[in-house]
Amino acid sequence: MKLKQITLKTTILVVAFSILGFYSCKDTKKDQPKEEITVVKEENPVFFKLSLAQWSLNQQIRNGEMNPIDFAQKASELGFEGIEYVSQLYTPELQKTEDQKLAMETLLNTLKEKSDTYKVQSLLIMVDNEGDLAATEEALRDEAVENHKKWVDAAQFLGCHSIRVNLFGTNDPEVWKQTAADGLTKLANYAADKNINIIVENHGYLSSNAALLVEVIHKVNLPNCGVLPDFGNFCLNRENGERWQAKCIEEYDRYQGVKEMMPVAKAVSAKSYDFDENGDETTIDYTKMLQIVKDAGYNGFIGVEYEGSRLGEVDGIIATKNLLLNAAKKLN
Repeated sequence: MKLKQITLKTTILVVAFSILGFYSCKDTKKDQPKEEITVVKEENPVFFKLSLAQWSLNQQIRNGEMNPIDFAQKASELGFEGIEYVSQLYTPELQKTEDQKLAMETLLNTLKEKSDTYKVQSLLIMVDNEGDLAATEEALRDEAVENHKKWVDAAQFLGCHSIRVNLFGTNDPEVWKQTAADGLTKLANYAADKNINIIVENHGYLSSNAALLVEVIHKVNLPNCGVLPDFGNFCLNRENGERWQAKCIEEYDRYQGVKEMMPVAKAVSAKSYDFDENGDETTIDYTKMLQIVKDAGYNGFIGVEYEGSRLGEVDGIIATKNLLLNAAKKLN
């Protein structure tokens, strides 16, 4: 009985104070001027747009798990605004008919329809296996130039700004500078009429010597000839002279290399291999790299190119994308 009385008194007090509080607040609000609510949009700290390099999905494509035709759709689903094609991943598509011209037309029409449907911008085509533009024999260089022309035409049709090429050739620096400049000049002159850039990636051997590569670009001296700095790929020599896979025994300083390449860069590739518990790349300081890119005045697309093996391809792509966005917030 005593407990009920206490509870009843407490309830009456609570209700009384609530009523007083309600009228007190009501009166206060009535006396105050009405506030204007302004929605403030947070400034985006990221100075670049994100694109996806198709090589990030090369395993799924090559093992038949993913159709390369669906690249634009996949990139859109992962939140990318731009895409970077890889020519060799479409070889099976182009071999479906003996009429190579028809095969290419069919492929390009389909890719264009896909990129339009999923509203992603086609940026460039990474071209492989079409001959060596820096071959020591001029006949081989000229053959490589002819082989690359169809990809220049393809890039124009898709609305890309560039094709990425390789410069392997000889390991003799003086000879390489001459042959590389010759091959690039011939291809860039053809591409100029199509409004397409010819860009070279640091991709092993002397092409990973950034100072030499930039020297070649200046030797070509054409406005549509530049480079594609890759955060990785600075290996100059591998065991037993292998081009890929073998252990790297000599490497160019990657930060110096990107800094040297940025003045003539027309795209940027954010290579990644693995990540620590904080989400940072284990071999590349992304904050340092992005500061170099930003300081160069670059504000175009940065392509995500995951090339690791511990994470699945999609997980690696997402981890790289997140790292780029987080690292960008730490820049000066």
